[in-house]
Amino acid sequence: MKAAVYQGKQRFQVKEIATPVPGPKQILVKVDFCGVCGTDVHAFMFDVAQPGAVLGHEFSGTVAAIGGEVSEWKVGDRVIGGGGEPPVGQEPATRVHPRYNYRTMGFQHGRTRAYAEYTLMEPWEPLRLPKGVPPEAGALCEPSAVAVHAIRLSGLRLGDSVGIIGAGPIGLLCLQAARAAGASRVFVSEPAPARAQAARKLGADLVLDPLKSDVTDGMVQATNGVGPDVVFDCAGIKSTLDQAMNTVRRGGQVTLVAVPWEPLPVLPVDWMAREVRLATSWGSRPEDWRIALNLMQTGALSTASIMSEASFVPLEKIQSVFEALMKPTTQLQVVVKP
Repeated sequence: MKAAVYQGKQRFQVKEIATPVPGPKQILVKVDFCGVCGTDVHAFMFDVAQPGAVLGHEFSGTVAAIGGEVSEWKVGDRVIGGGGEPPVGQEPATRVHPRYNYRTMGFQHGRTRAYAEYTLMEPWEPLRLPKGVPPEAGALCEPSAVAVHAIRLSGLRLGDSVGIIGAGPIGLLCLQAARAAGASRVFVSEPAPARAQAARKLGADLVLDPLKSDVTDGMVQATNGVGPDVVFDCAGIKSTLDQAMNTVRRGGQVTLVAVPWEPLPVLPVDWMAREVRLATSWGSRPEDWRIALNLMQTGALSTASIMSEASFVPLEKIQSVFEALMKPTTQLQVVVKP
């Protein structure tokens, strides 16, 4: 089968490798689509992925073969590549390790994932892709679950106003999840025209260009001088975290959803007297995947809004895609078709 094998030093090689064979308690999934996640870009950019690794964890596919002891799946079932509840003792380190550090521990794995034509899974790992949800949308259930998790973890209450800094794929998904959770108004900061337009189409009440206006002033004015109740930093660059803390209302909460790999400057004296709170959101849990799928089924969350025809690329172009994503980009979600 074809696979994009990481070679180290920011280099993929697309080549033929052996198609895996499921063991007695495994399933083989033929990958339909695999979204390019920011964490994979980080692994590439900072060269922390192991040479020989096949990355890619945002995917949808079809069960192609099952092991002899598998009873819950059959060949032809449509699945998404995660969301299942791990058995006791197999929980990921992100959930159970008392001192988990993503930068130093996040890429220590050797399994073949979904930048390939096929991938092996344990029977508990995937979720069934519901009727009415196309496979390209199912491939983005993982980032949708990340947005759902961030909203559920935050202090957002019915009727609250929300600020979102950064309208990349996660920011646009957070916008929709916040609406589904009952946000009364949503204000977005985004300099890229295509992303800003996508935020408007999704119903943002105000979209500000941080290169042309003061985001804090704009959001504070839009809330009658108070500031949004909750602000989500989905950019994690330059001064966005400090900007979020300056923007949120007195006693409000900032939730950091982006994953900054470099120091972010903050000046706490500007905002600490308002007794604002900072929370971090990491990944998602199985219940978030199920909620995300339900939102997709009901139309409350649209992944089509974060994709265009240019979003879909063949596996052979993965090197140029990752090189482009290392730099600031105006692109929406990128999806690989093996």
